[in-house]
Amino acid sequence: MARKTLRLAVAQSTVPEDPTDRGALRAAGQEIRALMAEAAEAGARLVQFCEGSVTYPSKHVIAAGPAGELVPADWSRAAWDVLREEAESIAALAGKLGLWTVFGSIHPLTPPNRPHNSLYIVSDHGQLVARYDKRFLSHTEVSFLYSPGHQPLVIEVDGIRFGFALCIEANFPEIFAEYERMDADCVLLSVMVDDAPRARVAQAYGTLYNYWIGYAIPAQFSATAPSGIVAPGGRWLARCPANGHPALAIADIDLDSQDEDITMAVRRARPWRRSARAGLYDERTPVGDPRSDVGTAF
Repeated sequence: MARKTLRLAVAQSTVPEDPTDRGALRAAGQEIRALMAEAAEAGARLVQFCEGSVTYPSKHVIAAGPAGELVPADWSRAAWDVLREEAESIAALAGKLGLWTVFGSIHPLTPPNRPHNSLYIVSDHGQLVARYDKRFLSHTEVSFLYSPGHQPLVIEVDGIRFGFALCIEANFPEIFAEYERMDADCVLLSVMVDDAPRARVAQAYGTLYNYWIGYAIPAQFSATAPSGIVAPGGRWLARCPANGHPALAIADIDLDSQDEDITMAVRRARPWRRSARAGLYDERTPVGDPRSDVGTAF
């Protein structure tokens, strides 16, 4: 059988928080494309960017009332034409480079529906092949900003199965357990948060579910917890510099890896835990009345 391996690049890029600032949106797109070219030059087959990588609208910009209180966002103010042009340019470059590209942006819905907070998945032919819509939103997001998504997403690239999650969804373990059941080899978690514990949670999922994790954050938050790639078992394989600058972390996802800890996680721990969850211990449970063994004596 052919060896299943894929070089993954995880980016940290500068994210603008004002969706009305046309110049900032174009600069974000330009930086994304520069990192895409760098990833392709390094031999990556897929590059992951953070949540809202073209723009992550600040609630204070798009959902602020006259007195500074939060109100339903006025999405008519967003530069939707620029967002579309930048997304199309990113997709075109993905096709030119032969590079699968995952990047975050807001996705418009028919008014009066609020947009989704989404990840776009663009193939190495430059085609938008899937979209993951954030399912678990913060209180502010669901109250004033976005419509929630409703289903998981798994796609296969070069024999490697990828799942997707966004930011606060790291706090919902059921999402990551679901991707384990869906046989994901890697989950790409893209965030927009200045929060070191969230990176530790991402690392923990690599330990708990024995798959690779791509963790992408904005460059401006990298001093706290930079972007990186976690191996099955929980070890960081690669991390960007924690210096506030755009960068890439690159590592190979190899289902036939001979690394001792990855081998243990993928070919031993993961199958064992599946069998345990499937009822391995049922036939070993003592028969009869278990109360007869209860007591205070040794």
